[in-house]
Amino acid sequence: MDELDVFKGETVLLKGPGGKVTTCIVLSDDFTTDENITMNQTIRNNLGVELGDVVSIQLPVNITYARRVLVLPVDERIRLTTNVLEAYLKPYFLEAYRPVHQGDIFIATDGNQPVEFMVVETDPPPYGIVAPDTILDGVRLYFMFPIPTVFVNFLES
Repeated sequence: MDELDVFKGETVLLKGPGGKVTTCIVLSDDFTTDENITMNQTIRNNLGVELGDVVSIQLPVNITYARRVLVLPVDERIRLTTNVLEAYLKPYFLEAYRPVHQGDIFIATDGNQPVEFMVVETDPPPYGIVAPDTILDGVRLYFMFPIPTVFVNFLES
């Protein structure tokens, strides 16, 4: 981390050999050597890499809190309703300040059933950090208030 001049908690861009790009937060551990990085399966899938592949690390020029993020379930049989937002997306993004990149796919779970979601759009594009005031698919992520009925009716029409 010292050689790359990155610090714990910093957001970086990772680029795979096929040109795919994603964002992630830098963490350190005592088990990874200086020549390697460790990434979870979700990041590897978003980059299209496997264990042992080479990736490049870049500091983003200006990664900001996203004003709006459009996130949709990958499985089109799952409708984006109040239950899906409350059970999956709110807990996933709750005070986590997660970086997202357009085209990223992630798995959120309600404790029992995992569901894959795709980041379709971010404002500003192409990446941002989901903060508590980010609008997630038309709903403000104020976690203490229930989702308005008007929004649910809008989605189901």
